[in-house]
Amino acid sequence: MYISANVTIKGVEKMSEEVKLPPVVQERLLRLQQLQQTLQSILAQKQQLEIELLEIDRALSELEKVSDDAVVYKSVGSLLVMSEKKKVINDLKERKELANMRISVLGRQEERLRSQIKELQEKLQKDLKPYSF
Repeated sequence: MYISANVTIKGVEKMSEEVKLPPVVQERLLRLQQLQQTLQSILAQKQQLEIELLEIDRALSELEKVSDDAVVYKSVGSLLVMSEKKKVINDLKERKELANMRISVLGRQEERLRSQIKELQEKLQKDLKPYSF
């Protein structure tokens, strides 16, 4: 979402005149933009982690179905390396735990950002009220 710091007010019967917003209002508008961009970034990171969690859960589910002595391969970069089932399960559980912690942290950041955005939007509505018809 792009918000312009310069606002043009056009009256139906008046000629167009450009109104220069006070510096405080311009700063708030820019801050709002920054917060919204940060929120989008956090939401994208959170979504990526949730996808990773689904993949980990699917892998763990499939590993439960195979016998303990089954040949299991683990992805290391672009290679598949033979590994022990228990070791792969432990690695996946650690990745799952880490992903859950990161999602939790991102969730708290998301809540805080949404609160800041709401507060800033309310301030801006009050600031911009004199400029509306």
